[in-house]
Amino acid sequence: MTRRIDFLPQGQTINQHIYKEILQRLLCSVRDLWLLHHDNTPAHNALSIRQFLAEKNIAVLEQPPYSPHLAPWDFFLFSKLKGVIKGTRFEDVDDIKMAVTTELRRILEESFQEGMVGDYLEEGNL
Repeated sequence: MTRRIDFLPQGQTINQHIYKEILQRLLCSVRDLWLLHHDNTPAHNALSIRQFLAEKNIAVLEQPPYSPHLAPWDFFLFSKLKGVIKGTRFEDVDDIKMAVTTELRRILEESFQEGMVGDYLEEGNL
């Protein structure tokens, strides 16, 4: 499966409408390959999202509230990206996007899978 990397316009945050657009775009390419794991943000828990997921028979792995140990991206993915951005002075937002995109493309698919099962350590927290 080809990785797609999208960035929101500066100042915009993900709401239920944007999240639904993302899910609709991904639906065809990952239909039988995924179990959706999302956290308890309002965009993820909106009624329209819950209805959409139910209508499409998308299995959702629920996350109990206040469970940081069940948020692997916070530890696996974001720690990798922090290493690229930390201490770097970028000329503009496009330079940041390019650096993040380059790093995301370097991460092997197997590493993403390992991150989801908890096989990750953030440097400096050993």
